Amino acid sequence: MHRLLRDMLFGLSDAHVILEPDSGQLLHPEALTAFDQLRRDAREAGFHPRVVSGFRSFERQRTIWNAKAVGQRPLLDSECRELDVACMSPEEIVFAILRWSALPGGSRHHWGTDFDVIDAAAVAEDYRVQLTPEEVADKGVFGPFHCWLDQRIAEGKSYGLFRPYGEDRGGVAPERWHLSYAPRAKEFQQMLSGALLSEQLLSCPQDAEVMLADTVCAAMDDIFTRFVAVPETAYPTNMYRL
Repeated sequence: MHRLLRDMLFGLSDAHVILEPDSGQLLHPEALTAFDQLRRDAREAGFHPRVVSGFRSFERQRTIWNAKAVGQRPLLDSECRELDVACMSPEEIVFAILRWSALPGGSRHHWGTDFDVIDAAAVAEDYRVQLTPEEVADKGVFGPFHCWLDQRIAEGKSYGLFRPYGEDRGGVAPERWHLSYAPRAKEFQQMLSGALLSEQLLSCPQDAEVMLADTVCAAMDDIFTRFVAVPETAYPTNMYRL
């Protein structure tokens, strides 16, 4: 694999993303075009979609991962209850992190095709977004927007954007706020493998190591299937290409 392509795949380069001016986030150009089209329709319906997290680098994801691995950030179970890292085995810690946070190198945010979105019209400007299940539930603060979006996706009117984690498949917890531009994201996913991901994790220098990398690599087959690769059936059958 060409070095530049590998760097884009793992979030080691931002050469493939551009600025989304309203949020200051970085997105793949095609994902941004799709979002702009969806945002136009949403505003006509009274919503104001805003990206709150777009491209995320390998280093940023590594920082999140390592902080959870040592208990500097809360580690949550499937019911969002805080876990005690000190009482858990390395494998238990790894799978608990993966429930809510992607593995460095295995995050779809690296590609710029995926982003988290809210309805800015539903909250005050100083509202602190948490991206919790409660916020995006039908009766949550962002519920009306997501119900509208559900219908758009079901009708094939979301310009190729879909929810890769729209349901619980026994891996990543459902993330109703997470959208992905299907055509380009699928291409990136097809380039990725468990072997490549393990190689990347184990090649990090000592001063930039991914904690618990050995534990991750030992369980990579299971991890890649459940927490990295989105099933073919989850992608739209007719992917909209810009």
